Amino acid sequence: MRAPSAKRRLHLELDLLQSELQRMAGLAEDLVGRGVEAFLSRDAEAVESMREVDRVIDSIELDIDERVMELIALHQPVAADLRHIITIQKICNDIERVGDHALNIAKAASRLAELPPLPDTPELAELAVLSQRMLRDSLASFGSRSPELAREVCSRDDRVDEMKKSVDVLLVQAMSADPSRIMSALQYLRVSQQLERIGDLSTNIAEDVVFLVEGRSIKHNVERRQNP
Repeated sequence: MRAPSAKRRLHLELDLLQSELQRMAGLAEDLVGRGVEAFLSRDAEAVESMREVDRVIDSIELDIDERVMELIALHQPVAADLRHIITIQKICNDIERVGDHALNIAKAASRLAELPPLPDTPELAELAVLSQRMLRDSLASFGSRSPELAREVCSRDDRVDEMKKSVDVLLVQAMSADPSRIMSALQYLRVSQQLERIGDLSTNIAEDVVFLVEGRSIKHNVERRQNP
């Protein structure tokens, strides 16, 4: 049987890389869900088991980075193949950071368990839902190669930013009204920031999907500036 061509070998390697990236993405998405649940339920124990998953995500990132460098060195890809490789590496790095933010949310839950509770803050739960949906759909846009879904994800970033500002205002008001809750409110502020960053990283992923499919960058709202 004839050995596969160099082009075919490259595409086989890319398929394997994408499978690893999807496994990494699934772990990170699950980690975010667990972190949010831990925070909302004030679960101090969740962080330890989540650390193990975060280490797996870190290990996958290192493996993908190494294999990307090997592919570039061995195959010297161009055009669409090079875009595919670059996109995999960029999304890989963003997913690793998502895992870090999820772990930070769980750490806040661990600290919060020892502090006085705050009044219900449904706005924070809504922010969590928005960020998680952005992450889910950005990853889905990569799996389906859908620039339409990717652009729709990008359009939600402003909503996440607005919700974070609303949450932060409420928390500052709570601290002013009752200084004994300052430490608790600070944990909520940290989680608000982590969720907003997950939304930003989801936007990065979606922008990279458009670059992968269309070969053009839409970062920094370039399309809005071109089509006011």
